[in-house]
Amino acid sequence: MDEAAGMIAGIEPSVERGLACVRIANRHGEALVYLHGAHLASWRPTGQREVLWTSARSAYQSDKPIRGGVPICWPWFGAHPERAELPAHGFARTRAWAFAGGSTRADGATSVAFVLRDDAATRALWPRPLRLRYQVTVGPALELRLQTTSADDRPFSLGGALHTYFAISDVRAIGITGLRGATYIDRMRDSARETEQHERLTIATETDRIYDSTTACALDDPGWSRTIAIAKTGSRSTVVWNPWIAKAARMADFGDDEWPGMVCIETANAGDASIAVQPYGYHDLVARIEVQGR
Repeated sequence: MDEAAGMIAGIEPSVERGLACVRIANRHGEALVYLHGAHLASWRPTGQREVLWTSARSAYQSDKPIRGGVPICWPWFGAHPERAELPAHGFARTRAWAFAGGSTRADGATSVAFVLRDDAATRALWPRPLRLRYQVTVGPALELRLQTTSADDRPFSLGGALHTYFAISDVRAIGITGLRGATYIDRMRDSARETEQHERLTIATETDRIYDSTTACALDDPGWSRTIAIAKTGSRSTVVWNPWIAKAARMADFGDDEWPGMVCIETANAGDASIAVQPYGYHDLVARIEVQGR
């Protein structure tokens, strides 16, 4: 990693679990981002609990995604729509990104940026020039910005997600607001289309839903006396996921008893909600996450 990272106040290069990473620390909080997948693994606002969940059984290997934090799903979400043999959720989360610098703002916020360029391996999966930039800002809120820039004279469809795993007191006690009235694909019911009827969505079984939603939502966690507000732009979907008991037991990188402590609320373009990127255009997928105490 460029040694200049350590010359910017609040930014420190490091190695954790055998992988290169960048640590951020300022008056607003602390964060940890691995260069592997540009993976945000930890965010702890000052005076608060950890916001992001990571499995104790996660792999930390160059060819595997990290289970937890904020994996970057790109340039498709889930299975590839045409080629089932390609990796689920694309390839950005398992590629080595390059540190592209950092900066500080007048309000004390700290930003770090990472870039991913195409090579022979990516072109075998995605036969286009690749220009991907990811910026993580730790300030009064956590800001995540994934920018896709086209270097191609052909338009293309883009999917993906900031696949955020939230740490929670107990999934059976939390509620998610802001999705009432949104239609969704229920992947636990053969992808049936439903409409959310509840003002406060609760989870009492395995849940895997893709909501057609461009609006903000909130995670209410009474057990930890906090609400996490999630705003977004450039996103046409919100994905809600918890594996519950049986699926957690089937996953090698997920502890059998870890499912109560997490829920995914993902800023996404998933299912039918892909983004059309025009020749030499760009798309920004942005999430802003803020912890609000009670």
